[in-house]
Amino acid sequence: MSAEFETTVEIGRVPIAVRCADLSFIEMLEQRYVNFLGAPAREGISLEVSIAPPSRITDEEDLEVAFDSGRWVMRRGDFLAEWDPVTRQGRVRQSANPYAIDSVLRIIHSLVLARSGGLLLHSASAIRGGRAFLFLGVSGAGKTTIARLAPPDATLLTDEISYVRRLGGGFHAYGTPFAGELGVAGENVVAPIAAIYFLAKGPDNRVRPIPESLAARSLLRDVLFFADDAELVEEVFRTACEFVSSVPAYELTFRPETEVWGLVA
Repeated sequence: MSAEFETTVEIGRVPIAVRCADLSFIEMLEQRYVNFLGAPAREGISLEVSIAPPSRITDEEDLEVAFDSGRWVMRRGDFLAEWDPVTRQGRVRQSANPYAIDSVLRIIHSLVLARSGGLLLHSASAIRGGRAFLFLGVSGAGKTTIARLAPPDATLLTDEISYVRRLGGGFHAYGTPFAGELGVAGENVVAPIAAIYFLAKGPDNRVRPIPESLAARSLLRDVLFFADDAELVEEVFRTACEFVSSVPAYELTFRPETEVWGLVA
């Protein structure tokens, strides 16, 4: 059966139209991405989704992303997808759970960003005073905590996955619907990035600048890139180095208290 229903999810000003014959699936997407729905774009990305019974779609236990015969092929136990970066058309076969399409969207965005000087980062981010701030760290470092402690005048972009793009002469952060432990989608807004903070928990609140070399190594640890492709990995590495050379980086040690935001500037 051909796809009959459609919605468009736009993140980072990149619209992805999703078509499916299952209306309940489209309604689930529109509820899940309610603040990130956009109008179809003539040159936007398009995915046709077919829903399979709730069972394994592929035999892959872990995510596999590979370029094969001009298409990106993505496999995991709950979905099988392919996407042509030239025609910008793709197909997804998945069970009805939202996590499969979440993963497909993240992978496609990571591929688009790699070609355009951007990054997906495992980090929290927020806007304050018209400027964006990113908070990175290993699992448990406090990304969700720092987002929860944000003052009322801060706008949450995400507590899970930050969307970074080069825009004009600098880097900007966009809101994403991908929520972490906070369980709240970010706002669909954008701002220039003023600083990067690498989080560490400690007995007091303090901040110190770190050199570009350390910032680059730490940043690369938190880049979300799923494809084993040497050319694109090189592009991602180059973008990460340009990012830390143009945006100040700090180590932020903090206790779980709102006063820590007094150090964010």
